[in-house]
Amino acid sequence: MASGIFAILDDIAVLLDDVALMSKVAAKKTAGILGDDLAVNAEKASGFASAREIPVLWAITKGSFLNKLIILPLAFLLSAFLPAAVTVVLILGGLYLAFEGAEKIYEFFFPHAHSKESLVAEDITESEILAIEKERVKSAIVTDFILSVEIIIIALGSVVEQALLTQIIVVSLIAIVATVGVYGIVALIVRMDELGFKLIKYSKNKKSFSKWLGLLLVQALPKVIKSLTVIGTIALLLVSGGIFVHNIDFFHHYLPNIPSLINEFIVGLLVGFICLMIVMAFKKMWGLIKGNK
Repeated sequence: MASGIFAILDDIAVLLDDVALMSKVAAKKTAGILGDDLAVNAEKASGFASAREIPVLWAITKGSFLNKLIILPLAFLLSAFLPAAVTVVLILGGLYLAFEGAEKIYEFFFPHAHSKESLVAEDITESEILAIEKERVKSAIVTDFILSVEIIIIALGSVVEQALLTQIIVVSLIAIVATVGVYGIVALIVRMDELGFKLIKYSKNKKSFSKWLGLLLVQALPKVIKSLTVIGTIALLLVSGGIFVHNIDFFHHYLPNIPSLINEFIVGLLVGFICLMIVMAFKKMWGLIKGNK
């Protein structure tokens, strides 16, 4: 009886060791896309009235958890009954990430106007504010769903050869940590300016450290979000390039004499711009077809 209990405890210890080791591997592989997830959500959660920032961010966070509750069982079913499909989904996701990264670079050089409703305008009613908030929360949750699929599939791809129980524990941990970590950091970022304004307001001396820090936080917020966007774009191309290099034999031997990081970035960039050109050509053809009707 005692030996049976010790055997069970030993099995649990081995399982926990495997989970800890594979969680580190999965975390490293998903770190790149988390940068983009952070940048996207910081941008979407900013621009609200100060009193509405946290409620809106909480609504998006709840949507993110719901997304993962939907995605996780589907991912585990694929891994259990059709493991080859995980690689296919991974490559399809890589195409999307490469396209998104290339689109961001293209838009930087050839920007087009975006209409973003202001939620702090004086002539906007409360019902209009709530309607705009609802639409933007919905848009953020849809974007989160796409990024969550990629995070979960990349994490699952790193442990697909492990036992199903190990896969479930590792990928679920990554999903939870990713959600809490990303939205926790986003909450800190979007409240930077609010903390800055409070430091400025309660500063008695014009040259005090608190006032200097407050001004720094207020001025830093847009720069932080912009820098996160740049970092996120690079991360998208690196993650997508890594997916192609490690899962497609042709890309694995492409440019063999250069460092793997540069190779992955180049592959991600090339594939991204090919996808972008195909999408732009399709949109142009669709526009011509609709115009002829």
